[in-house]
Amino acid sequence: MSFPKSDKIWMNGKLVPWDDAKIHVGSHVIHYASAVFEGVRCYATPEGPAVFRLDAHTDRLYDSAKIYRMDVPYSQAEMTQAILETISVNRMDACYIRPIIYRGYGQLGVNPFPCPVDVAVMVWDWGRYLGTEALEKGVDVRVSSWTRIAPNTLPAMAKTAANYMNSQLIKMEAIKEGYAEGIALDADGYLSEGSGENLFLVKNDTLITPPLVSSVLPGITRDTVIALARRQGIPVVEQMLPREMLYIADEAFLTGTAAEITPIRSVDKIVVGRGARGPVTEALQRAFFDVIECRVPDEFSWLTFVKESASRIPSAARRAARE
Repeated sequence: MSFPKSDKIWMNGKLVPWDDAKIHVGSHVIHYASAVFEGVRCYATPEGPAVFRLDAHTDRLYDSAKIYRMDVPYSQAEMTQAILETISVNRMDACYIRPIIYRGYGQLGVNPFPCPVDVAVMVWDWGRYLGTEALEKGVDVRVSSWTRIAPNTLPAMAKTAANYMNSQLIKMEAIKEGYAEGIALDADGYLSEGSGENLFLVKNDTLITPPLVSSVLPGITRDTVIALARRQGIPVVEQMLPREMLYIADEAFLTGTAAEITPIRSVDKIVVGRGARGPVTEALQRAFFDVIECRVPDEFSWLTFVKESASRIPSAARRAARE
């Protein structure tokens, strides 16, 4: 299956044709995985294309860059505008958005400082990550034999290319064994997260999720679900969880920009709850999509409408053109 293309990619302040968006083979990112990135969604709404929680994603992107001492040559406002411009120029009503900050072509060696910090934004059409049916019927997962990165090895709070080598091992093992996803434990044997999703359990009408100290990425959808649950009066607890909680939970689900809110129907071939989407999961899904589809007021200001925002922020592309 070929990768779904869009017309243009934003690279270092310029809009470049998709097939011309290239980097040198000697770029630091290729040899040392020196990149931080985000995954963001733009949804087609009755009021036009809208990016979900753009500010939160941009904040996390710049936090990741700060952890890795990457001096980004564009402000967060300019990055925000670059994302909106890229969606607009590609005439996308709905798309997946991949802003990435990476070390480019300078010199090879572990020391990254001599290499430039480059920035790009891609957009493309990407459907449901774990399948459309999965949102209702759920997915089968396994506990991975691969452990999540340990504290003080690689920073789990940063969304980096290097961390996703660990994710690939978890994902490939799950696929080869016939599962949709793998659930990793942390270095102490407690539940952590999926290869690219955060994990939630429901037990006795309480929503439970592993804390950030369990090598968990501070997911934007994770934060969204916690906010929606509290608004609905659902108790939320963040605590370290033993593996067996997966098997005795009333419900379980995965969250992420790509996965959205995807129920888990079985773990290691043990049925979770009734083996399908549970009532708490369904209620949270409904609340999530109510916001995205503009059926309720956007009380948290989570939606950034592309057309309304197109001219509000100074364009990094126009700045680059002037320079």
